[in-house]
Amino acid sequence: MQLLIKGGRVIDPAHSIDGHLDVYIEDGTIARLGTDLHVPGAQILDASGLIAAPGLVDIHVHLREPGFEAKETVATGCAAAAKGGVTTLVAMPNTRPATDCPEIVALVRDKAAPTGVNVLPAGAVTVGQKGQELTDFAALKAAGVPALTDDGVPIQNLALLRQAMRGAKKLGLPLLDHCEDRDMVQNYAVNEGEASRKLGLPGRPAIAEELQIMRDVMLAEETGAHVHICHISTGKGVDIVRQAKARSVRVTCETCPQYFTLTEDEVFRQGAMARVNPPLRTQADVEAIRAGLADGAIDAIVTDHAPHTAGEKSKPLPDAPSGMVGLETSLALSLTGLYHSGLLPLSRVVSLMSASPAALLGLDKGTLGMGRDADLILFDPNLEWTIDKEKFVSKGRNTPFHARTVRGKVKYTISQGNIIYQED
Repeated sequence: MQLLIKGGRVIDPAHSIDGHLDVYIEDGTIARLGTDLHVPGAQILDASGLIAAPGLVDIHVHLREPGFEAKETVATGCAAAAKGGVTTLVAMPNTRPATDCPEIVALVRDKAAPTGVNVLPAGAVTVGQKGQELTDFAALKAAGVPALTDDGVPIQNLALLRQAMRGAKKLGLPLLDHCEDRDMVQNYAVNEGEASRKLGLPGRPAIAEELQIMRDVMLAEETGAHVHICHISTGKGVDIVRQAKARSVRVTCETCPQYFTLTEDEVFRQGAMARVNPPLRTQADVEAIRAGLADGAIDAIVTDHAPHTAGEKSKPLPDAPSGMVGLETSLALSLTGLYHSGLLPLSRVVSLMSASPAALLGLDKGTLGMGRDADLILFDPNLEWTIDKEKFVSKGRNTPFHARTVRGKVKYTISQGNIIYQED
């Protein structure tokens, strides 16, 4: 198949490209970038007024299958990814059964294959994510996992975590950690502070996150392992990572649109729809997350896409599950909050959502380099639209951003040269 994308502004941060170029795709790979390209017989895609950029790489997604298909399936999650411009994603292992063996890795990848989205399941660190016995890291790596994580049930046994870091380092696998001390946060619903006081509920303190970030930094420094902090949400947490990087510790981190867009006040307006782990924090934390994105302390923007059923999210705030969907809104929210606000240049936002997360996990994605997979998106960075959860293709409708006006919309998503999403 031959596809020629003409007239767009090409942004490829990995190669410092930002200019009006044509992109020629042949047999699923990037064959040529240039001006006024002419290829007889190629399908022409007019990108006038659009940005052509690498497909987004989301390294923190919950697809729910196997085991929780009422919330999401691999097929519906991948459809949501394609609509949001995500061509590669890392699926978290908190399924039933957990992704703790090669067989479950293969199952998820097989289900994803027809969708055109490149799905890489992360492997669980411990058997069943129970925090007691390490999985077979070598077997999981051979099965194709890009990283190891116990996701929302962080390992509390420090001896076991240290052993895991040593094992991960030997195999060159990053360890992704959700940093919250479980004894301090329990199953609490909101940030400890104004939100918890006004609601009369116990809260999840910022220090529960910060202590575990510091713990992970110290273990990473001692073991030499690459530790990646998931969905960082506090200003002090960002400072800890920033200082560790200055000492050349192998620590990286990610954040999500909710943490640079919303504060804990959202729970007063939206209740359980604004419940997420770690919780929405203070305005000072939001500003610190934005500063971390601007100065490079934060390496990537992810969604932590976490679909739940309408029935689950309609429960009272203390009883509802945590999490929100994000695959279909992450680019627009990031462009609106970071680019259109003047905080970051467009190329930096693109990098945080493609080249940088790909590089963190050593993925050969996130770039439009010659000979690379033709994974790219065409989007209008200025188009204004209103988020409507009823139009989501994800099974999940649990978003606090419903009815919010944003700027920036995906028009085409192309994976390995095939158009897997086109706006109606």
